[in-house]
Amino acid sequence: MDALSLLQQRQSLSKLSEPGPDASALEQMLRAAARAPDHAHLQPWRFIAIEGDGRRRLGALFVEALRKRKADASDDEIRKNETAPLRAPLVLAVIARLRDHAKVPRVEQLLSAGCAAHGILLAAQALGFGAIWRTGDNSYDATVKAGLGLAADEEIVAWLYIGTPVPGAAKALPETNIADLLSRWR
Repeated sequence: MDALSLLQQRQSLSKLSEPGPDASALEQMLRAAARAPDHAHLQPWRFIAIEGDGRRRLGALFVEALRKRKADASDDEIRKNETAPLRAPLVLAVIARLRDHAKVPRVEQLLSAGCAAHGILLAAQALGFGAIWRTGDNSYDATVKAGLGLAADEEIVAWLYIGTPVPGAAKALPETNIADLLSRWR
C-alpha cells in the first residue's frame, strides 16, 4: 500500500486477536513514531509495551484506580476495567514527557506525542496489524500514572491496542466532505 492510500484508508479496529507484533514489527512502528514533528528535537514521548501477563496486571491497576475514583463502582464497571487490556495482544502506552522549553510550549510537545501515536497506528496498519487509540479515565488517573512509574512531568496520551484484525472487523469508512473542513482566509 502506498503512503497516500494508507493515510486515506487508515481506520481504527477494535476487534483484535493474536498474534501481536513481534520485536521487529514493534521496532518498525517505533521508528515511524520517531519521525513525528518534533520542534527542537525534544522527543517529548516514550512508550510502555504491555504484553502477556502484564495486561492482567494493568487490568488490576485499572480496577484499583477505579475503586479509588468511585467507591460504589458496579460489577460491570469493574469487569470492564479489568478486561480492557485483554482486548489486544499488545497495549502500547504512549507517554508525553512535557518539559519547560523557551521555544517549545508544552501543548506543542503534547501534540508531538500525539503525532508519534498516530505514526504507530499508521505503521501498524502498513504491517498488516489492526490498532485502535483509546483514552478514558485511566489515562488521567494518578493511581494509574504512579503504577506505571510516570514522572510528574509525564502524561498518558494514548493506549494503543495492537493485534491481528479479526475477519470482518473492518467497517466501511464514512465519506468526509472535504469542503466542510476547509475555509480560505481573505
